[in-house]
Amino acid sequence: MSDLAATASNAYTQALSVIASVEPRISDAIRAELSDQRGSLKLIASENYASLATLLTMGNWLSDKYAEGTIGHRFYAGCQNVDTVESVAAEHARELFGAEYAYVQPHSGIDANLVAYWAILNKRVESPTLQRLGAKTVNDLSHEDWEALRHEFNAQRVMGMSLDAGGHLTHGFRHNISGKMFEQHSYGTNPETGLVDYDQLLADAKEFRPLIIVAGYSAYPRRLNFAKMREIADAVGATLFVDMAHFAGLVAGGVFTGEENPVGYADVIASTTHKSLRGPRGGFLLSTPEYAEFIDKGCPMVLGGPLSHVMAAKAVAFAEARQASFRDYAQAVADNAKALAEGLQKRGVKLVTDGTDNHLCLLDVTTSFGLTGRQAESALLDSGVVTNRNSIPHDPNGAWYTSGIRVGTPALTSRGLGADEFDQVAELITGVLKNTTPVTASTGKPGKAKYTIADGVAERTHGAADELLGGFPLYPGLEV
Repeated sequence: MSDLAATASNAYTQALSVIASVEPRISDAIRAELSDQRGSLKLIASENYASLATLLTMGNWLSDKYAEGTIGHRFYAGCQNVDTVESVAAEHARELFGAEYAYVQPHSGIDANLVAYWAILNKRVESPTLQRLGAKTVNDLSHEDWEALRHEFNAQRVMGMSLDAGGHLTHGFRHNISGKMFEQHSYGTNPETGLVDYDQLLADAKEFRPLIIVAGYSAYPRRLNFAKMREIADAVGATLFVDMAHFAGLVAGGVFTGEENPVGYADVIASTTHKSLRGPRGGFLLSTPEYAEFIDKGCPMVLGGPLSHVMAAKAVAFAEARQASFRDYAQAVADNAKALAEGLQKRGVKLVTDGTDNHLCLLDVTTSFGLTGRQAESALLDSGVVTNRNSIPHDPNGAWYTSGIRVGTPALTSRGLGADEFDQVAELITGVLKNTTPVTASTGKPGKAKYTIADGVAERTHGAADELLGGFPLYPGLEV
């Protein structure tokens, strides 16, 4: 056992003992979660494994301090240590991504996106209104002027990638607050290739005239050209906002460069710190100087007191991502995704866009196996393979049952799996799905939820997955 593993083992053992003295069921659940994660073939594209240093950073006294406001301008006294933590985290984020400004307070991806939206509204709508009316803040407005401004906020338009093409709920969809804030129009993908059609996007933007164009995705297996996205935004006077939550690690690791790197093209960038970045669960923003003062108003505009212990963990994760080893990791994530895609395709699986050049693949399980995404997800979970169902473009089964499953490589790459192992993973996935059959519904047609797996397949796959993972232990040497 390494010195680090021994130290961490002692730290966690003692911490869990303290927790158990108050509520043993929670201590047991924490231990069980480690066991479950060690034994899972985790292919969820939005999940990863944070380092022990990052995890340990979150359990400390910074959790107990309120620090609403910004560095040096807090609404509470005694925030000097939080100022240090936030400053260090923001410094690492700026250096890591080559950005001019970073804001590390958001608690999550949706919080980061909300700060982005409202910062843009502040700059593009509120600030000009205040200047026109000769007011310093919204508190100086009359009731009538305030009501007019509120209506102006809600009259704005946003364009984002459609949900079935790989976009995200926070990009203007009705079930999310972003869809209730804006009038929204989706851009899709070419029906033949599944790729973003920039010419069509430009034509749609010229007709719709949005205030904001959102670039980014949660289930699009390709890269975006942010130079083209910027040209489109400029052509219609829109602010280009990039949500890079999924691919931030590939940007940080130098896999996405030039026109595929949003820094330098986007006005505002929001992201999570987990997923491919391999940090704690949380969010952050990058921007040009023109938007910095508006983003810095995230509290009280959207956020309350920042989670100072999580900001500390973000600083640690950003510092880790600045190491040369992270660049190797990020490249391996992309290489492994290609290996997984090739392994699936040679076994007859239809992939959306016929491949990948980022960290994820999207399987069309309805075309490939006659299953819904829900059936495929459940059958794989029964077999020890953790994925998530996902819509595909023009999905015939809708957003609940879906026709696809999404698989990603960040987590298993963190455990050290390479191209050969991901080919084995492709074999396990196809082996399960080829032996899964929909249960016939009362209508006499194949059902969308229930299924059967041929005898012994789930058990054999579980065993094979355990054997594969046995060679790549999670947190090797950690004993709790």
